[in-house]
Amino acid sequence: MSAHQHDHSHGASHGASHGHGHGHAHGHSHTHASAADLDWDALAAHLEVEADLRADAVTEAGRWLLALHGAGEATGEGAVRRILDVGAGPGVIAGLLAEVFPAAEVVAVDQSAALLERAGTRAGGRVGTRQADLPAEFDKLGEADLIWSGNAIHHLGDQQAALTSLAGVLRPGGLLAVAERGLPARYLPRDFGLGRPGFQARLDAAHEDGFSAMRAELPGSTEEIEDWPAMLGRAGLTPTGTRTFLVDHPAPLAGPVRGYLHTQLARRRDQLADQLDAEDLATLDALLAQDAPTGILHRPDAFYLSAMTVHTARRD
Repeated sequence: MSAHQHDHSHGASHGASHGHGHGHAHGHSHTHASAADLDWDALAAHLEVEADLRADAVTEAGRWLLALHGAGEATGEGAVRRILDVGAGPGVIAGLLAEVFPAAEVVAVDQSAALLERAGTRAGGRVGTRQADLPAEFDKLGEADLIWSGNAIHHLGDQQAALTSLAGVLRPGGLLAVAERGLPARYLPRDFGLGRPGFQARLDAAHEDGFSAMRAELPGSTEEIEDWPAMLGRAGLTPTGTRTFLVDHPAPLAGPVRGYLHTQLARRRDQLADQLDAEDLATLDALLAQDAPTGILHRPDAFYLSAMTVHTARRD
C-alpha cells in the first residue's frame, strides 16, 4: 500500500495494499494493473515529486505531532522511539519524519518491494523498511509510538477495521496520525482561456465518481461515513485534534512541478476520457500539448495549491 498522494489519485498497487503515495498519485480506474505491469521507476519518481511538493506541510505536521506526543509525556508515556509510515511508497515522508524525530527508529511500510528498495536507497540507511501485505499483515508491523498513514486507509475495503488494527500496535501513549482527504489540488484559474470556465471542478467531479467506484471494488468493501475522529474513537483511541496544512507553490512553477502536473493530467486523460464531454476533452488535450503555449508545461498562470488534513488520536 503506497500512498501519500494527497489529491486522492489512486493507483494500481493500492488495491492490494500504494500512497501511494497513493497516494500515490495514480488515478481511479475501474481496472487495476498488476504489479508486474507497472513501470516502478517512473512511478517512484512521480511519487517522489508528489511527496516533495508537500514536504513543508509534512514537516509542519511532524512538528505538531512531536508537540502532541510531548504533551502525552507529561503523563509518563515516554519519548517517540519507533515510527511506522504505513503506505510509505518511496519513503519521502518517512525521511521527513526521521528529520523531525532524529532519535526514533523510522520504518517505511509498503506492499511494493520495488518502492521500498527506492525508500531504503533514498534514506541512506536512516529509514528502515518493512514489506507487508495489508490489511492481512498488520500484526507483523511491531509496536510503535507513532504511526503515520497518508492517503492509504481508503485503499483498504474496511477502513474502520484498518484503523482498529493500527491502534492495536500502538504503545500506551502512542499517536495514530491519519492524513486523509483534505482539499483537491488547484493548478489553474477558474477561467484560463480554454473551453468553459470551471474545468477543474468538472474534472474533480468525474474523479470523485471514480473514487467511489474504486472503493466499491475493493475486497471486503464496507460503506463508512468518513468522520475520521469518530472512526479513531471507535478504534479505541482518544482523538487529540485535527489540523490542515497548506501546500502552496505559486506561479511560475518550477520544471519538476510542471512535469508532475503533466503526468497527473495524462492519467486523468486515460481514466476519465469516457466521462468528459468533447469540449472538456479538447481542453485536456490542449493542456497536455508538450510544445504548445497552452500546455501545462509552459503556461505562466499554472500554480499548485492544495491542503493536507491530518487526524490524530492517542492510545491511553
